[in-house]
Amino acid sequence: MNSRPDQPLRLGTRRSKLAMSQSGHVAEAVRAVTGRPVELVEITTYGDVSRENLAQIGGTGVFVTALRDALVRGEVDFAVHSLKDLPTAQPDELVIAAMPKREDPRDALVARDGLTFEELPDGARVGTGSPRRMAQLNAYARQLGKSVECVAIRGNVDTRIQFVRDGELDAVVLAAAGLNRIGRGDEATDLLSVDNVLPAPGQGALAVECLASDTELIAALGQLDDPYTRAAVTAERALLAALEAGCSAPVGALADGQIVNEMRLRGVVGTLDGSTLVQLSTTGPVPQSYDEAMALGRELADEMLAKGAAGLMGERSL
Repeated sequence: MNSRPDQPLRLGTRRSKLAMSQSGHVAEAVRAVTGRPVELVEITTYGDVSRENLAQIGGTGVFVTALRDALVRGEVDFAVHSLKDLPTAQPDELVIAAMPKREDPRDALVARDGLTFEELPDGARVGTGSPRRMAQLNAYARQLGKSVECVAIRGNVDTRIQFVRDGELDAVVLAAAGLNRIGRGDEATDLLSVDNVLPAPGQGALAVECLASDTELIAALGQLDDPYTRAAVTAERALLAALEAGCSAPVGALADGQIVNEMRLRGVVGTLDGSTLVQLSTTGPVPQSYDEAMALGRELADEMLAKGAAGLMGERSL
């Protein structure tokens, strides 16, 4: 970190409205703790320009690689990612210096006529590009004695909601955090309970990443870190990493606590049609270290694999 106080810190961000909004929030916080100006450097990632299905172009990492390359080349000082977009393996030369307090982790439904998920008609067309959402929405509909047709869509928040406004789809499912961050949370017609639809590991959380060698910047950014968010997300990502090693079905996970000193970690994997779900949870003391959080996630993953999660292989390639 160049310590000249008038020298702006360069924050690398994707160009989407949502990315710019969440990076803007982080930039304000960094200005407050460092007293330094922060400028946003817009970077186009492969995931932003490709119209292909996410699973086919390499999954979550497609939104991250260009930002990380810019960090390593010294074109930006730090970058902001949606944590659910980060691959579980962390490059040695980079460090997540801060995970600020998490936004609402739930999935949100934006449906025609103000409908909730339970009010959707049988056979409703629901847009989502996420295999994780498809598996759980199909299972949720089945519990309600009906079916939904999940339609694969891509695009930013505006594009997705427009499918509903234009009458092409009955509803779309988006991350509540994204809607809230761009000031459109009131457009959600239903917030899906995590008892029915578990979010993606890390959903609603941000990762502020910089070079592992930049100790001064790591210390400054570390002031934005929320230890509870970090413990929860680390456990969720440990679960994801362990399941990815033994299971290619879509994964949902959430660590949260109703009681102050306890953390409950829930995980789900399922077939895309929702006919088979392996859903388990474990509760323990809030992890006080990275290793404890990792252990919590791995233990639950082992239980899920033992309960047949590994038998749901091959779903991601559909």
